[in-house]
Order: sequence, then C-alpha cells, then structure tokens
Amino acid sequence: MWLQALLLILGFILLYYGAEWLVKGSANLARSLGVTPIVIGLTVVAFGTSAPEFVVSVMASFAGKSMIAVGNVVGSNIANIALILGLSAFLSPLTTGRSVIRRDIPIMLGISFYLMFLSMNAYISRIEGITLFTGVILYSIFSYYISAKESRLAQEENGIPGSHGILLVPDSPAEARELLLEARNEIEGIGIIESRPKQIALILVGIAGVVIGAQVLIDSAVVVMKTFGVSEKFIGLTIVAIGTSLPELATSVVAAMRKEMDISIGNVIGSNVFNILSVIGGAAIIKPITIPGGFFQSGLIYDYLVMIFISFLPWLLMRKDYTIRRSGGLLLLSCYVGYMAYLVYRG
Repeated sequence: MWLQALLLILGFILLYYGAEWLVKGSANLARSLGVTPIVIGLTVVAFGTSAPEFVVSVMASFAGKSMIAVGNVVGSNIANIALILGLSAFLSPLTTGRSVIRRDIPIMLGISFYLMFLSMNAYISRIEGITLFTGVILYSIFSYYISAKESRLAQEENGIPGSHGILLVPDSPAEARELLLEARNEIEGIGIIESRPKQIALILVGIAGVVIGAQVLIDSAVVVMKTFGVSEKFIGLTIVAIGTSLPELATSVVAAMRKEMDISIGNVIGSNVFNILSVIGGAAIIKPITIPGGFFQSGLIYDYLVMIFISFLPWLLMRKDYTIRRSGGLLLLSCYVGYMAYLVYRG
C-alpha cells in the first residue's frame, strides 16, 4: 500500500516535470522557427499542458478503462476552470480582452455541448473521434489566422499584439518599448534555449516523462482507490484529473502572480478546448470509447452538466468589465469544493 502511494506521488512528479519540459522545448522550438508568441500561447502551450490528459486517456482507453479516459477530461476541464482559474483570480484579479468573451469561451462551450451530444448513446466511435480531432486542427488554423490578422492590424496602427491576441496600442515610444519587453518576457519566463538539438531533446525527454508518469499514475491510482472500494469514474474525475491538471495549475497561478492575466485565462480555456478535441478525439480514434452502464444511468450526465455550467461561469463573471475579481475566484473555488463533496457523497 505504501509502495503504491509512493508510486502515485512519483507519477504526479513525472507528469508535472515532463509537461514542463515538453512546453519549454516546444515553445523554444516554435520561437526559433519564427512563430509568434500569440500562436505559441494559443496552440503550443495549450497543447503541451494538455499532454498529460492526452496520454492518460489514451493509455486508459488501451487498457479498457474508458471511464478513466472520459472522466479524466471532464474532471480536468472542471478543475481547470473552478480550481485553477478560481485560485488564479483569488490571488490576483484577472482581466482580459473582448475576444475571450466573444470568441474563446463560446467556442469552448460549443465544443462541450458537442461532446455531450456524442456521449448520449454511451459510445464515441472512431468516426466521431475523427470529427473531434479534425476540430483541433481547424481550431489551431483559426487561432493562427486570427493571431496573424490581429498582429497585422497592430502593425498598421503602430500597436503591439499582447498575449492571447489582445491588441495593445502604445501612447508613446517608451510605452512601445515596454510592451515589446513584456511580450519578450512571456517567452523568457519559461527559459530561452537557443540550441535546436537541445530544444528537440527537451521535447523528447518531456514526452518520455509524461508517458511514464501517466502509466505510473494510472496503475497506482487504480490500485490505491480500489483498495478503498472507489469506482474508476470517481478516480478519473478526481485524483487523475487533478494530477493531469498540474501543468495548467502551475502556469496559470504563476502567470497570475506575475500580473500576466491573459496567460492565465488563455491557458485554461485553450487547454479545455484541446482536452475535448484532441484527448477524447485521439483516444476514440485509437479505440472507440464505451461508457459502461450508459451515459444517463451511470450518472455521467451530471458531470457533463457541471462541466458546462462551470465553463459558463467565467463568461458570466467577465461579461461587463472583462474581469474576474477575487470574489469571483472565491465563487469558482467554492463550486469546486462543492463538486468534490458531491463526488464523495455519490461515491
């Protein structure tokens, strides 16, 4: 029992640092290839921090533990908004731009409803998985197109494109230099690596850490929880979901403490989109996902509804002044505590 507990902790550590190295290597490689910081934030970082969820869900699907695969994504998305965004806002109020309210959150909600629609027959086929995975490709292209368009408009208006596509127009040359420095610091914050071989090596090491950590985490979590008579769905929705959300937690909390609010919000929303499209889509393509006991009978519908409601809350909190205040962060955290209590009660 103690050995399994130690392996569980080891799995968390490998997942966290593996994702950190993967993001760091990927971001530096993108930078060296001339990809803009905005695109890195919307795609590379979001996909990198979703890598643990991807590996855990795919490996769980291979092992026939489909409820962990689905529960991991649903639980991670709930944790990303209620726990991570809530904690970030509680530490420092988060302010973003109109594009998050008008574009990013509606996209996240639309994808969440689509996943619920696909799950109603308790089966996500390979074809349906392909539609999801195609969505992540289209989302990446769309993000790149929007970023390129906003960067071009910024240059035409002598502005500086901020993080997550927010257009910042300086009032003076001094402010322009300051904004450029802040944009560069967003990349430097994860550490600049100039050597291309080192970038690729870091990516490979990160992938290895995520894969090994995911396997250790699944095996030990299942053994520990089943010792206490806990169901696989509960395991996926709680301990595995929180563990695979550690990269998002670290990124968003640190960004909030550094007053880089758009990184916090963009990382969480982008990760949720990638979780549904690439994680569930990829797992279903490899092996169709079956929901034991049925979508409604198993009670998974309630978890989906919680995920959608929690995903809607940031829009509700930011719709007027684009800010999640500390009170809003406390509300999100309270929702997460309430959801955990509900899972414990439900067993």
